[in-house]
Amino acid sequence: MMKKRGFLLVVLSILMGVGAAWVANNWVQLRSGQMANVNANEVTVVTAAMAIPYGVKVEERHLNTVMVPTTLATAGVITDPAEVLGAVATEEIMAGEILMKGRFSSHDAGSTLASLIADNKRAISVRVDDVVGVAGFLLPGNYVDVLATRLERTSRIATTKTVLKKIRVLAVDQKARTDDSEPVVVRAVTLEMDPKESEILTKSMAEGTIQLTLRNPNDDEVMVAEEAPKPAAPKVVVRRPAAPAAPQVTIIRGTEQTTQKTRG
Repeated sequence: MMKKRGFLLVVLSILMGVGAAWVANNWVQLRSGQMANVNANEVTVVTAAMAIPYGVKVEERHLNTVMVPTTLATAGVITDPAEVLGAVATEEIMAGEILMKGRFSSHDAGSTLASLIADNKRAISVRVDDVVGVAGFLLPGNYVDVLATRLERTSRIATTKTVLKKIRVLAVDQKARTDDSEPVVVRAVTLEMDPKESEILTKSMAEGTIQLTLRNPNDDEVMVAEEAPKPAAPKVVVRRPAAPAAPQVTIIRGTEQTTQKTRG
């Protein structure tokens, strides 16, 4: 009797072990299938591990990778850190942002500033003081309008006109970025514009003076570049000659002398 009971216990233990193994195997397979489905619906994207200021070259310490649903991986998302290493940020990047290709510029050679210039654009520097430079509130990334003033030589009347609008500031002095938003009085400002606009700016500086005006970056009003106003042409006054005097005849009678006009 005792032998039969011991045998039954052994058989029961084996059956329970086999059942536990079967349940564990099914659970593992189920979890593996769920993880496979999760991985199929997610993709790796590159994010900013810290804030990346405008004009800064991207290093490994700036980058992090996370898994996100494929629906969030829109066109232009950077999925490999190698795609952005060594590039220059053309905008302020906040910590935790998913990095987009359009917000970086490749930096192959030369100065960092050169890589910040957009396609078909040029960089041109203008000399400023605390007035022209908007009391030092011009910072890289700001947008300005350019006013040109000319003084007409003969009438001494000054004319002023906005010749360029929404021109991006690339750098102040020799800095493509600043550490804060405190005003800094600088001696030169580098602006980004197309070749035609650069010609207009250069001509305006040669013919008179310019003034920069800081504008709201959310203001999308733009205008086609125009030449600075030309001085008004001096008025020509035409004076008609006076009518010739009628001929006169002097008559002398003795000691008397009279003058009379003759009829033409």
